[in-house]
Amino acid sequence: MKITLQNVSKGRGGQALPSTSLEFHTGAVRFALAETEQRPTVLGLIASGRMRPETGTVTIDGTPDAKALRRRIALVDAPDVSDPHADITLAGVVGEELMFAGVGATPLHARRWLAQLGYSELVSVPIGSIDPAARVRILCELAVLRKGVDGIVLVSPDRHGGSPDGWWRIAGEFADRGYAMLVIIGGSAAVALERMHEFDAINASGPIEPLVLDDTAPTEDPTNENGEAR
Repeated sequence: MKITLQNVSKGRGGQALPSTSLEFHTGAVRFALAETEQRPTVLGLIASGRMRPETGTVTIDGTPDAKALRRRIALVDAPDVSDPHADITLAGVVGEELMFAGVGATPLHARRWLAQLGYSELVSVPIGSIDPAARVRILCELAVLRKGVDGIVLVSPDRHGGSPDGWWRIAGEFADRGYAMLVIIGGSAAVALERMHEFDAINASGPIEPLVLDDTAPTEDPTNENGEAR
């Protein structure tokens, strides 16, 4: 499966999302850079077939099919769309997702599922207090329980803090299991990933542009009005 976004944008003049092109596919993890509070979620919605772009096209295996995208791509942890409320206990989050997946969803089922994953000690912890890497692992494992899910769009895991190596390794493990993985992140995390060569981090939309300093900016005069050193 290959998902391709070609020159997609949202909002007048691309305010919600400027023109963006990227591609992610089965068995690989890619990241995409999206800055500001709104744009990561907008890009995630478009890449998973849940929002129609203002311009451009989104295809799955060469075909524009938003219904297939919604069925096969899970949108995970997108702010204000699919992220769980920070105060809900982890067991509560798991129970709700188990229900959506059509499997046993009682508190006992949730505790057993977390124990199988190795997180039994976190059952009563609010999800907003969970380690970022554990949060990504749990939410992605819950997402792939749903029938027909072949890929994940993970939105802004870097907003929870911590080093990117934890959640990036987890995203890579899901790719190794045969899922198409797109991780939408901010500039600082993108630069950090590109510096971590051992992770083979690949930007779905091209290389990160290096920071260019403006050499024409005025500099402060090192002397005072009397010509003396400050």
